[in-house]
Amino acid sequence: MSKAIRFYEIGGPEVLKFENVEVGDPGPGEVRIKHTFTAVNFIDVYYRTGFYPTALPNGLGSDAVGVVEAIGPDVTEVKVGQRVGYLMGPLGAYATERVMPAHFLIPLPDEVTDRTAATLMMKGMTAQYLFRQVYPLKGGETILYHAAAGGVGLIACQWAKAMGVRMIGTVSTDEKAALAKANGCEHVIVTSRENIVERVKEITDGVGVPVVYDSVGKDTLEASLNCLSLRGTLVSNGTSSGPVIIDAHQLALKGSLSVTRPAMAHFIQPRSHMLSMADEVFEMVKSGKIVSEPKQIYSLADAAEAHRALESRATTGATVLVP
Repeated sequence: MSKAIRFYEIGGPEVLKFENVEVGDPGPGEVRIKHTFTAVNFIDVYYRTGFYPTALPNGLGSDAVGVVEAIGPDVTEVKVGQRVGYLMGPLGAYATERVMPAHFLIPLPDEVTDRTAATLMMKGMTAQYLFRQVYPLKGGETILYHAAAGGVGLIACQWAKAMGVRMIGTVSTDEKAALAKANGCEHVIVTSRENIVERVKEITDGVGVPVVYDSVGKDTLEASLNCLSLRGTLVSNGTSSGPVIIDAHQLALKGSLSVTRPAMAHFIQPRSHMLSMADEVFEMVKSGKIVSEPKQIYSLADAAEAHRALESRATTGATVLVP
C-alpha cells in the first residue's frame, strides 16, 4: 500500500497525517513515479498554514525525485525506468509514489545522484532564475543575500563565487555564518548581533549594493531597501517572516529603487525553457562548481517534525524526506 502525507485543515505541523492512499494508473499525458527523495520547502509551510490557499483535503509538496514506473497514453517526455525530478505541478510530492502530468518532469543525468538532485529541483532552479534571469548577474558585483545558510542560500553562495560575484550574506547564528563562508560567501552578517545596514555600508564604503535577494520578507524589508545603492533593485523572492507591503513613495525617496516579486511558475515556461534551466544547474554540479547534499533527512512519516525544524530556523541547507 502506498503512503502519503495528507492534511484536512490548515494549521500547525500537527495537521499533517500519514495515511494509506490508493495510487491508480496514469491517464493520458500522465506518469506514475516511485519517489526516492522528496524535498521540503518553505512554500509547503505556506500551503499548510493557508497563506497560499488550496482545496482541502489535499496532499503536500511539489518537489521530488524518483523513477518512472508507468506511463499513460500520449506521453513522449519520459520513459519507464527513467530517473526524473520535478519542482512544480499538483500538490502531492509527500508520498511514496504518485501520478502526475509528464510535462513537469525533468530527466536526471547519470552524473547527478537522486540524493543531490533532491536538493536541486526547487532550490537549485531558484538560484538559477534569481541570478541568471530575475536580476542577471554578470560577475564583479557585490550583492546582499538573506538566509545565506538556507537550502537555496548555500547553492547561491557557491554560484556567486563561481561567477566572481562578491556575496554579503545574512544568517542568524555564528554556526550558520561558518557554513555560509565555507560555501563561498565572502562576507557574512550575523543578524542576532550585527546591524545589517551598517555592515553593508561598511563593506561597500557607503555605496550600498545594486541588488538584494530577500526571501525573508517582513522582518528584513526595511533593511533591504536601506542597503540598496541608487536605482538598486530589491528581489523579494519569499516571505518566511511575513508578507511584504511596499510604499511606492519610499522607493523614490530612498533612491529611485525598483522591486520585483518573481514566481517560479512564470520562469519555467515553456517546458523547453525549464529544461535549459535544469541543464545549467546540472552543469554547475557536474563541473564541481556546486556541491549540494541534504543537511537534514527525515522519514516521510516524520514530515511534521521536518516542518517544525524548518519553521524554527533550526535547519541549514536542504531538508529531504525519504519514503
